[in-house]
Amino acid sequence: MALVVVILAVAVALVIIGTLVVVRRRGRSVSGPSVDEARTARPAPRVPEPTAPAAVPPAIRVPIREGLGARIRGLFGGKAPTDEEWRRLEEVLVRADVGPHAARTIVDRVKERYRDDDDPAQLLADEIAEVLAGDPALSVEPGRLSIVMVVGVNGSGKTTSIGKLAARLAHLGYSVSLANSDTFRAAAAEQLGVWADRAGAHLVSQSRGADPGAVAFDAVQAARARASDVLIVDTAGRLHTRTPLMDELQKVRRVLEKAHGGVDEVLLVLDATTGQNGIQQARVFTEAVGVTGVILTKLDGTARGGIVVAVRDELGVPVKLVGTGEGPADLEPFDPHVFAAALVA
Repeated sequence: MALVVVILAVAVALVIIGTLVVVRRRGRSVSGPSVDEARTARPAPRVPEPTAPAAVPPAIRVPIREGLGARIRGLFGGKAPTDEEWRRLEEVLVRADVGPHAARTIVDRVKERYRDDDDPAQLLADEIAEVLAGDPALSVEPGRLSIVMVVGVNGSGKTTSIGKLAARLAHLGYSVSLANSDTFRAAAAEQLGVWADRAGAHLVSQSRGADPGAVAFDAVQAARARASDVLIVDTAGRLHTRTPLMDELQKVRRVLEKAHGGVDEVLLVLDATTGQNGIQQARVFTEAVGVTGVILTKLDGTARGGIVVAVRDELGVPVKLVGTGEGPADLEPFDPHVFAAALVA
C-alpha cells in the first residue's frame, strides 16, 4: 500500500513539472525574444501594401469649333431671313476679322442676291472673292533687276517668307540675291543664310549692328554685278508703334531708290492669326513705306485670315502670296476664290 502511494506521488510530481515547463515556454514565445536575441535579431524587410492605381481622369471634351459656313446656314435655317438674321450675319463676319465696313458691304450684296433656294454661304464666298478680286501678280520681270523690299512686325514670319519667296522665284528660273538689312536681330544673317543656300541665292550681309541702309546699297551693287533678276531686301522686324524704327525703315527705302531708281514691290508680311490689329499694322506700314502687297502667313492653322478682307477693303492693299506651311514650297500665289471658299468652309 505504501508503495502505491509513493508511485502516485511521483507521477503527480512529474505531471506538475511537465506542466510548468510547457507554460514557461509559451510565456517566452508570447513575451518576445530575450534581451540577447533582441540585440542580434534584424527586423524582416517590410513589404509595402499594394495600393490601388490612381483614378484615370475622364477624357476632356474639347468643343469642336463650328465652321463659318455652318454658322451662316444655321442663321437662315432654310427660311426667309429677317432683319435680325442679316444683322447677326454681319456680326459673324466681324468676329471673323473681316472688319465692320467690309462686313456691312458684303452682307448688303448678299442680301440683294439672296433667294429662298440659294446657299447663303456660297453667296457669301462669292462676294468675299469679289472684294479680293483683281489683285495683281508680283511685279518682277526676268532680264532686269527688280527690287522687292519686305517689311513686317517681329514674329510674323518675315524672314521665312523671304526664304520661301527666293526658293519659288529660283524654281521659276529667276536669279535671286538676298540682302540682310535686319542687322538688329541676333542670328538674322544665319537664318537668311540657310534659306539662301536652299534657294541657291546670293546673300549680301554685314556684321550685326551695321547700318541697314549701307547693307541695302551694297546689295544693289552686288546684285547688278551678278546680273541678278531679283533682289529681296530683308528689314528689321519692328513694332509699328515705334516711330524711330519706322523712320529707319523709310531710310532703307530711300537708299534703295537712290541706288536703283525705284522699288518694285514693298511686301508686308501679315500673320493670319493677328486679328484686327493687322489693319493697324497695314495702315502704318503703308503710310511709312508704301506697301504694295501682302504676304499672308500661318494660314495652315485654325486661322482663316479674314483680316486681309479688311485690309483690301479699307486700304486697297492686295494680297499677293499666301504661306501655308514651313517648307520651301509652301508659298503660293493668292487665289481669291480658293481663299473665300476656305474662309466660309
